[in-house]
Amino acid sequence: MSRPVTATIHTDAMRHNLASIRARAPSSRVMAMVKADGYGHGLETAASALREADAFGVAAIDDARRIRALGLVQPVLVLSGFDSTADLEQLRELDADSIVHHAAQLEMLEQAQGAPIRCWLKIDTGMHRLGFAPEAVREAHARLCAARGAAGNIVLMSHFASSDEFEGVSPDSRQTREQLQVFADATAGLPGPRSLANSAAVLGWPGSHGDWVRPGGALYGMSVVAGRTAADFGLQPAMTFATRLLAVNRIAKGEHIGYSATWETPEDMCIGVAAVGYGDGYPRHAPAGTPVLVNGSPTQVVGRVSMDLATIDLRGHPDARAGDPVVLWGDGLPIESVAQASGTIAYELTCSITRRVRFLEA
Repeated sequence: MSRPVTATIHTDAMRHNLASIRARAPSSRVMAMVKADGYGHGLETAASALREADAFGVAAIDDARRIRALGLVQPVLVLSGFDSTADLEQLRELDADSIVHHAAQLEMLEQAQGAPIRCWLKIDTGMHRLGFAPEAVREAHARLCAARGAAGNIVLMSHFASSDEFEGVSPDSRQTREQLQVFADATAGLPGPRSLANSAAVLGWPGSHGDWVRPGGALYGMSVVAGRTAADFGLQPAMTFATRLLAVNRIAKGEHIGYSATWETPEDMCIGVAAVGYGDGYPRHAPAGTPVLVNGSPTQVVGRVSMDLATIDLRGHPDARAGDPVVLWGDGLPIESVAQASGTIAYELTCSITRRVRFLEA
């Protein structure tokens, strides 16, 4: 039999979420992040649904090529930048923008031949991944402005490390305030648009919105704010991950369920066996108690998730039968609840869906 595991992508939800972000940041242009294969939703599906965005953000040049193959003409920013002259040639071919985050890239642009490339100058304000140190920003900006390989109107950008700590709400939001100040000091007097806000900052730090916002998870109906779901912000889930029951088994009190006998039946009860496991992208580390829906009603995973199967508590579901639908997250079940139970974030869950899952569009 074919596996009944599906990931249904709700493109209307993506469009709703884009409109919601525009309403929250009405003075900013919106760059839709579609990296990591559209956060696991499918790059082509996501970019097509979000075609009203002002630009797209991707992690690699090959992703920019996939966007151009759709006929989309908006700017596409390659977040990892370029490493070679061959990369520069591809950026020109695709009319794509690039982040500049290292002195070696400045040297390449200063020596470059051919049409200039639109550049975003990345500043390390405290994340400490990529970007120029604050004290090096003015020199880097001057060199970039003078480089024959760089086009004018350079965008100044940075990335928050803790923007999920809301302004005026979280007592520990000092890091974001400090990053904002570092960015302001490092770029004072420099020309060009500004870009700071990711999804969480769009939702929680309106003072950071600037000329460009760069939402990712929020476009797909996911929250990264502890204790809050996307629905709390008026966002809609863009994926429903679902399967069906393969069997319903009556198990006696005191029996153990699944690998390593990690869960014991507290009474005579029915256990459902669902056709989903870590081979599909459902987290193996999801513990007993992780929420699921059976026939639209809540229950929980019990026992250890295996490669192809998961076991489900059917107490309170006396009518459950083999073939009944099981929602793992999405429609009726916030993905944040599953992520919290599993000790991760919603982004990891959607990005972990594997190739054997059947993707549908709704």
